[in-house]
Amino acid sequence: MSDFVPFSGSYLPEDVHFLLQPVEMAMTPVDQKEQLIQSGARHYSEMLSQEPEPTPSHLDLFARALDQGAGRLAKEVSMLALALIERFGDTPIVLASLVRAGVPLGVMLQQTLRAMGKESYHYGISIIRDRGIDSLALDWIEARHGTEGIVFVDGWTGKGAITGELIRSLNNRPGYPAQPRLVVLADPCGCSWLAASDDDWLIPFGIMGAPVSGMISRSIWTSEGLHGCVQCDHLAQFECSRLLVDTVAQYRATLNTAALEPCTQDAERKAYLKQQSEQVVSNLAEKYQVASINRIKPGIAEATRAVLRRVPDHVLVRTVDDPDVALLVYLAREKGLTITEVGDEIGQYRAVTIIKKVL
Repeated sequence: MSDFVPFSGSYLPEDVHFLLQPVEMAMTPVDQKEQLIQSGARHYSEMLSQEPEPTPSHLDLFARALDQGAGRLAKEVSMLALALIERFGDTPIVLASLVRAGVPLGVMLQQTLRAMGKESYHYGISIIRDRGIDSLALDWIEARHGTEGIVFVDGWTGKGAITGELIRSLNNRPGYPAQPRLVVLADPCGCSWLAASDDDWLIPFGIMGAPVSGMISRSIWTSEGLHGCVQCDHLAQFECSRLLVDTVAQYRATLNTAALEPCTQDAERKAYLKQQSEQVVSNLAEKYQVASINRIKPGIAEATRAVLRRVPDHVLVRTVDDPDVALLVYLAREKGLTITEVGDEIGQYRAVTIIKKVL
């Protein structure tokens, strides 16, 4: 990797360096991909389906989510940055964002930390369920920065699968605490090290794919070298990564950060959320006869992405009139899916999608 040159996708080079190798690969139709995943013939990380162009309705709902959520994003990102500065003191902060969902938050944190005068660095690296973090990418970061200031960034938590993957991946690497330093915007399942809130809310970058994530695909498993990604040039006209972070930066410029409190963690609250999340998933698995909980996607962002990228069976919402699930409801109706109102049956989540059993 001595000659490897990081790239920044559609972001500015000072905002993020992706530690991924761009690859070209044949696209797998969604239905075929689902059969291969569920049969065990292929791992999900070895295939990609062509990411569809967002429809005008999808773009409109994203624009509304950004309009309504940018102020909250600016405030909560600033509170996370203050907490990181407080926790790390003079140590430079090294943000390792988990591709893709962590990258927009990582970019916003990078911009905010630098605006606050804090030395920080930001990389986008791959982590894959069941296969772990990209160890070569982590080696690359550690060789330049050590481990003391590394924090991992993701957008939100769903069931806590990535937290478990981080624990397993870092277990054999010296220099990391037993509880991974995972920073997220929203932590409804109580599994992060630091979070701005535990709300399941309409995070604008949670409902859009490549256009809001630097124009790259989710990461691809490779047996040699860095994990891969596909550059999504076919979606170039919809690029909105910079629009998102620039809009949030404009809101941040109007904040009185001196009046903000750093984010804090309530261990008792987190333990309750974790237990409740496990109970919700267990109850749904029993009710809908789901053998693998990987087919249960809780939270607005996860539920929406599952309808876009997988073969969904059930879409459950607390209430169908909730404006934060409008895109999910729209997408589900487009696919002819039944949307079921379940109230408090889904606990702290406002939506859950269950993937269809296709075998």
